[in-house]
Order: sequence, then structure tokens, then C-alpha cells
Amino acid sequence: MTEKTRITEGLPYPLGATWDGLGVNFALFSAHASKVELCLFDERGERELERIELAEFTDEVWHAYLPDARPGTSYGYRVHGPYAPAEGHRFNPNKLLLDPYAKGHVGGLRWDDACYGYSVGAADADLSFDERDSAPFMPKSRVVDPAFTWGREKAPRTAWDRTILYELHVAGYTRRHPAVPEPLRGSFAGLGTKEVLDHIRGLGVTAVELLPVQLFVDDAVLLARGLRNFWGYNTISFFAPDPRYSASLRIAEFKEMVARLHDAGLEVILDVVYNHTAEGNERGATLCFRGIDNASYYRLLPDRRYYINDTGTGNTLNLSHPRVLQMVTDSLRYWVQEMHIDGFRFDLATILAREPHGFDEGGGFLDSCRQDPVLSAVKLIAEPWDLGPGGYQVGGFPPGWAEWNDRFRDATRSFWRGDGAASELAARLCASGDMFNRRGRKPWASVNFVTAHDGFTLADVVSYEHRHNEANGEANRDGHPDNRSWNCGVEGPSGDPAVNALRDRQRRNMLATLLLAQGTPMLLAGDEFGRTQRGNNNAYCQDNEVSWVDWSVGEEGTALAAFLRRLIRLRQEYPVLRRRRFLMGTAMGDIKDVCWIGASGAEMRPEDWKQPGLRCFGMLVDGRAPVSGLRRPAQDKSLLIVLNAAAEIIPVTLPAVPGGDRWRAVLDTSEPVGRAHEHPPGARFEMSARSLTLFAAAS
Repeated sequence: MTEKTRITEGLPYPLGATWDGLGVNFALFSAHASKVELCLFDERGERELERIELAEFTDEVWHAYLPDARPGTSYGYRVHGPYAPAEGHRFNPNKLLLDPYAKGHVGGLRWDDACYGYSVGAADADLSFDERDSAPFMPKSRVVDPAFTWGREKAPRTAWDRTILYELHVAGYTRRHPAVPEPLRGSFAGLGTKEVLDHIRGLGVTAVELLPVQLFVDDAVLLARGLRNFWGYNTISFFAPDPRYSASLRIAEFKEMVARLHDAGLEVILDVVYNHTAEGNERGATLCFRGIDNASYYRLLPDRRYYINDTGTGNTLNLSHPRVLQMVTDSLRYWVQEMHIDGFRFDLATILAREPHGFDEGGGFLDSCRQDPVLSAVKLIAEPWDLGPGGYQVGGFPPGWAEWNDRFRDATRSFWRGDGAASELAARLCASGDMFNRRGRKPWASVNFVTAHDGFTLADVVSYEHRHNEANGEANRDGHPDNRSWNCGVEGPSGDPAVNALRDRQRRNMLATLLLAQGTPMLLAGDEFGRTQRGNNNAYCQDNEVSWVDWSVGEEGTALAAFLRRLIRLRQEYPVLRRRRFLMGTAMGDIKDVCWIGASGAEMRPEDWKQPGLRCFGMLVDGRAPVSGLRRPAQDKSLLIVLNAAAEIIPVTLPAVPGGDRWRAVLDTSEPVGRAHEHPPGARFEMSARSLTLFAAAS
């Protein structure tokens, strides 16, 4: 940069810092500011070189064009205006602010009292005004050059009915991988290495769902306890990959990772956090949005001083404001068009559908996504709950959206624990049509899972009945107390072969239930070979061996991974496991798409479901049932899934075989590597205790 930077008026669009090959256009929205200063820093972001007032103000956007600026320019903003918390305004030009549209950053946040707009410890708390400069402690925004050669890269565009999600943490997945070079472990580049991709692709999954990778902040309270925000649900910048996951500190590293995943046939889904920011409540720091235009960016209570906290994090983004809505949708389009992302999982997505009157499936954000030619073409997955009134909205999102279905998780765990949740599980096995079958939505809208990053791993579901979160430093009070888990008689690790054999079978039972159900299955990375968090069901702050995937897989882990690969092959082999229409159980002539079978071999009656001791039932999916509105016969193989959660063997009489003359057992969780065997209709089959058997029609 020259000592006195040349400047012209520039344009109010696009927002952010945009390199056009000749210079950089800077544009920042703030409806209530009185003055905006652009602060330029040296390459490392340590020394402030110059302050430039953005004198042009168009449509509530402050802007200027710097012909001498280049990619790599480090910058921040100081925004002037009223400091009147009771009116919703918290401007403080002593605080350096990140650009909400920044595509890159340099440096990291170092917590200091100067990062707060008020004087920490003052008698009047956030009503006070702090005059210290926060720049020495702040990361800086950085201008980037978006140029990248994608070559022959092509998105897989996997159909929803064939999609199998695999949730993982970029750093935790490769931190201990022996084939990943040490400098690349825990990075985007590490995730893109051949050995890692070979494992993921070899499982048969079709998409990786990455925990948050947008720039986020480590909470001061965690750092004080020697911990970190490992999961990353504390975003402060919605356009930039977090440098902590970059081995090279290049934006291109993220793009290279995506290209390698696509080349392996894997879609990339980002877990994104647009419901709140890292600035917290009225006593939080001033890092970006609060200092730029607090009254526009956040939902405030009527007194304007305090924040609506439907997220449980202290603040809630105000997506009812058009510029905030624009920022979120601009961010999503950026990740799709510039970074080639295939879809998103939205944390606490009910927040995004909230208007001042509450949740609205026709709200501004959801309508924006539905009509947008870019966003409507990618996978959109909602976590359909938040902490606000009416926040639980599973099944309540509009067409085009898939949703995490926690009722599938709870029903599966409860049934195999022996709680007798047979009727509830039956509904979940049918893609929860009681919740999702409306407005033309399809079975894939139900994202089924048994485990996710939040909660026990699969190994811990069968090894612990109680959470063990002492390492989090919250006196074991954090994390959900009801996990519907069963330790098989021993809390934690066991040396008893019988206990371990039962645990292995229970894991196979739950994986089989997940992969054989209608809907979209989601797996948690590491469950395929028994990853444990030692009973911690809220490892959000454990950036260590508790959360890192242990790749030293033993014999049991190898066997479980082989079983999962076999399950996924069966799911892809039999179309009736991934139907595009909801199973209704209604007759079409002499054909029912799904029929429920009791141990006697007869179709179950409504009163049969009410038996308190019901632990065994069968689900018969008729492959001859129509698969589309044209009522064209599917002519697929019929399947019979028999589940027995009882602690004893139950004789089951096999029903008639639709489209065949005998049943062929192709999977049995009591004999995971056993051979297929055939049985005629009417035969008695001894269902092993706590097991699942899959039969296919044969002729």
C-alpha cells in the first residue's frame, strides 16, 4: 500500500471486499451508523497503516473503491454512531470490527477486556462505554483472490433416495490417522488424502456432512478452563473457512478438498450456524455485527437493551431484516457457487423460520431458499428445533427440505433397550409419514439417525447408562440426561466376553434398523469401528483423544465395519428399501405396500400393537406395489424384516412370499458373517434373542 491510498467512490454492491483484477471495492451495510472508517493493516494484520473514511452512503451501504488494494490486504472497520443500549445501539469506534462478508482472515482472537464495548466490571455494566482499542487483540479480515482452476471436477449430484450421510469433524477425523502426514492432520488437506477417502468411499456412504468450518470463536470461559470450542457452533464470519483447519492458510486448500471428495463420488454438506453469532448477550464482546448495527442484526426484546435468546447462546440473528436475510442467502450462494458445496445442514433451523409472530413455514428465509435457483437445487437439511416457544418443529418444514428426525433415534434406542416401543418404531421405519407425508414431500425428507455429534457414540449407547462429562468442567451437569441407552449390565469398558458380545450385537441391531428403514440414513463417523468418547455425551469442548477418531481398529472394529459395508450394499441392491413414496399399508387390489406380521405369521391387528410385552414383529414390504403416481408395478423383490428385542428366542412363523415361493435370509445380526439360508412360507424360524433378520423373496 502507498502511504496515502488512492480512493474513489466505488459501488454499494457487492457487499464485502471484492477484488476485480484492478483494485478492491469495499461495501458495508449499516443503517444506523454516522460514520464508517476502513482500517488497513500490514500483511500480518498487526500494525494499523491507515484509516480511510467511507464517505459514500447509498441505500444504507457505506462504500469506496481502492485502486491500489490487492488480494492479501488486511483490514477491519471502525463504525461510529450512538452508544445507547436502551435504544438498541452499541456503536463504539474504539473497537475494530470484522467485515461480515470477509472471505479470509489473518490472526486469531486473543481475549481481552478491550474486546468489549463496555467497561467490564463497571457498576452500570453494559451501559458503560469502554475507550480502549481492541485492534491488537482482534483477527483481521483479508481480501482474497477467488481464482481457482477446478479442472474436470464435477459434483456427484446423488439422488436423495440413494443418499447416505456420514457426519464427521474435519480435524477430529484425521488428527490420529496414521496414513495422513503429520503436517496435514486435522486439516482440509488431510481430509482429502487418498487413504482417508478410500475408507469413506469404501463404506458405501455418498456424502460427508462436515461440522462447522466457517470462522468461529473459542469461548473465553472454555479457554480459562484449558478447553476449546471443538465443535465450532460459535460462528463469527459466514463466508470464510476457519484458518485453524488449513495446513497451508490458503483458501484454495478448502476447494482442493472439495474437488478430491467429488472425484471420490462424495458430496460435501456443510453444517452451518446462522441462528446466532459468537458475540453473546448484552455482556458479550463487540467483534463484528454488534458494533456495525446491533439494532438491525439481532432480535431484541421490546426494551431494546436485551436480546431474544431462542438459541440458548445469548443472541438470535434477525432474519426478518432484509439485509440480514440477504447476508445469509449471499453466504449460502457463495459456498455453493464459489466453493462447490452440495448442501447444508442448518443448526437450530427453527430460528431461521421465525418471524416476530413465531415459527412460519412460509417465512422469509424458507421462501427465499425455495425460490432461489441456486439454493433450491442443493440439499437443505434442517435441525428442526430451538429453545424458543413452539421450537420443536419436526415435520413442519416446507417442501424441498429434509429434517433431522430425533424420534427415529429415540424409538430405535428404546426398542432395542427392551422398552417395548414397537408401534413407535414401526412408524419411524416407514420414514415417519405421520409427520412428513404432506405437501408432496418424499420419504427422503426424514433424515434418520441413531447417533450424531451431539450425544453418545454408538459404542457408548451400548456401554453407558449415564453421561460422564466431568472433563467438561461443568460438574457433569451439561449434556442430556436421558440417552435411552443400555450398558448391557456393566457401566463402561468390560472384560466379560458375554457382555462385549451382546454390545456388538446391539450395535449391529441399531445399524441394521437405520439402514433398512425408509428415509435418508445418517451415520456418525467412527461408529463403524466402535469409536468411544468414554461416556461423554457433550464433547463440544474436547479437542483431544476424547473426540478424535482412533484409527487403531481392532478385530471387533474391523468386523463391525465389514457388517456396515454389507448393510449399505443391501440398501443399494434392494429398491424397496429406498422407495420414493411413503408406505401407507393400504390395499391396492390384493397388494399392500407394507404389512405388519406377528410371530404367528398372521397380519397384526390394531390391538396387537397395544400388548405391553410386544418385543417381536415383522415388516413385510411388497415389491409389487406401485412406486409412482402412474401406478406402474415396481416388480422389485419383496423384503421381510423381523425384529426381536426380547431377551429370549422367539419362534416366528414366516408368512406368504409376495412375488416368490420362499424366503431367503440375507442378513442376521446374530450371525453377522453367516451364510444365506432359505425357508418356505409357513416355516418356523427361531429368532435369536435381541436380533434382526432380513429375508428377501426368492423363486
